[in-house]
Amino acid sequence: MKKRFNPIKDKSSEIIEYLMSSPDIPDDDELQFKLRLSIEEAVENVVRYAYDGGIGWLEADIHFDQNALLLTIELRDAGTPFNPLEKGDPDVSQGAEEREVGGLGIFLCKKMMDSIKYRYEDGNNVLTMTKKVNS
Repeated sequence: MKKRFNPIKDKSSEIIEYLMSSPDIPDDDELQFKLRLSIEEAVENVVRYAYDGGIGWLEADIHFDQNALLLTIELRDAGTPFNPLEKGDPDVSQGAEEREVGGLGIFLCKKMMDSIKYRYEDGNNVLTMTKKVNS
């Protein structure tokens, strides 16, 4: 299930709902919460920071591997190259006032998903998140 959104300005909700409406997402409230939170954080990062003024595209893909029971979400954009995984995890033992701004969203994605990978390929940022799904 792949779709390109262009331009992405003001389309965060539409992109998130597109991915969450996939028939590949199991009817499991806890899993859906983790997926939605991870998708929201990743999509918001692209919409807010990849392009100047949100004028650009984002390709969203979700698919389920029946044999491996693995759900994969891939976001691809041609915005400014940025690897969100290079930033260190925030110190969550500190209060919000003491903590450095940024990085909490990708930290939550890392906690909710089984794997998150970034690559820069053919002029595109590609973020791939996977989650093992019980049958």
